Amino acid sequence: MTLFLDIISTAAILFIVASGLLTIFGVLKIINFAHGAWLTIGAYCAVVANQLGLNPWLAAVLAFVTGAILGALAERFIVRPLYRRPLDAILATWGLGIVVGQLITLWFGRDVHFTPALLPGTLDVLGTSYSLYRLFAVVAALAIGIGFAFLLEGTRLGLSAQAVIMNENLARALGMDTTRIRLVTFMIGTGLAALAGVLLAPLTSVDPNMGVAWLTGAFMLVMVAGTSFGALAAACLIFGAAQVLVSIFLSPVLGGITVALLCAIVLRIRPKGFARA
Repeated sequence: MTLFLDIISTAAILFIVASGLLTIFGVLKIINFAHGAWLTIGAYCAVVANQLGLNPWLAAVLAFVTGAILGALAERFIVRPLYRRPLDAILATWGLGIVVGQLITLWFGRDVHFTPALLPGTLDVLGTSYSLYRLFAVVAALAIGIGFAFLLEGTRLGLSAQAVIMNENLARALGMDTTRIRLVTFMIGTGLAALAGVLLAPLTSVDPNMGVAWLTGAFMLVMVAGTSFGALAAACLIFGAAQVLVSIFLSPVLGGITVALLCAIVLRIRPKGFARA
């Protein structure tokens, strides 16, 4: 039972980390290589909230708002002029991530920080005592998935975003404000990235480079998933299970590279990944 819960919770954590990256890639068609920096920003929001003695749940709200606002600035002044040059946009976001990491280092130093879990303790699941916080991560991943399903299918913004994904030129010709859709999408993506940082903080140490370790896996998962959140969930479950099994039965070091390695193999065999042909 513990192994099953480890697989499910690991898949949930991977989904939470990669969802913000997929949000931006799905509409803007660029990979935000500053994603790791926004994860780090969110984690440091948790650190600041802990140091100030604030309710740890406020850190989640603070992180999402901070991530969204900084994302809006990045989209307006860095990413927007480069939409027609996607390679340059990728390089620009990569450089932005480095700059953000250095600014965090200047402000907080290189010390490692730790934050308490939002939900401490354990819960008995079919006779197995398991971390309550990791179970909460599963619920959070389901909430994000259901929330995006509703956003895409039940709101005007979601329907407009789908139109942009399918044919941006036609959407623009029909009078849709594609500039605003891109801005809001980027804000949601970076806000989710910062929120993921808050949720990750109790599970790992917080330092200025913590986001880099998660960026590679998230990037490969998004490449396999394409623009589908359903495909992303499937990829996280399959490769998350492989990561847990390799970590337990072979080596934690090998487990750390399992997701990226298997994603690369899948893309070599099937370039479209899990996306529909």
